Amino acid sequence: MTTWNLLDLDRALRASWAADTCSPDNQDDWVPANPAWGHCDVTALIVNDVFGGDLVVGEVYLDGVQHGFHWWNRLASGVELDLTREQFLRGQSITAARVVERPPGPLPRRWDEYLVLRERVEGLLGKLPEPV
Repeated sequence: MTTWNLLDLDRALRASWAADTCSPDNQDDWVPANPAWGHCDVTALIVNDVFGGDLVVGEVYLDGVQHGFHWWNRLASGVELDLTREQFLRGQSITAARVVERPPGPLPRRWDEYLVLRERVEGLLGKLPEPV
C-alpha cells in the first residue's frame, strides 16, 4: 500500500488545478495567478479520499451578499484543513460552517471535474484510495 503525506498531496493538487477542473460557476474568473479559485469542493473530496475525516461547508459572503459555498476538511484528529482558502483575495468571509455527509456515488454536479483532478493527482502520486 502506498502512503502519502499531506505535503505530497498538497503539491499534487496545486500542480493539477486548472481552468477545466474549476467550478463552472467560477471559470470566467479563474486565472493561473489564483489557481485555487473554484476548486474547494473537489479538493476537499480528494483530501477526504486520502485522509478521511469530515467535510465542512460554509457560506461565502462578500460585502454582505452570499457568493456560494466553501468546502474544506476536518481530519479525525480535529484539525481543520483548508487547502484552497487562499483563493479568497477580495475580502470574502466564510460563515455558517457545518459538517456535511459526503454525497454517495457520483457527485451530482462536479463529477467530471472531480474525476479529471483525481486522475491528474494520481498521475503524480499513484493510485489513490477509493472514496468511502
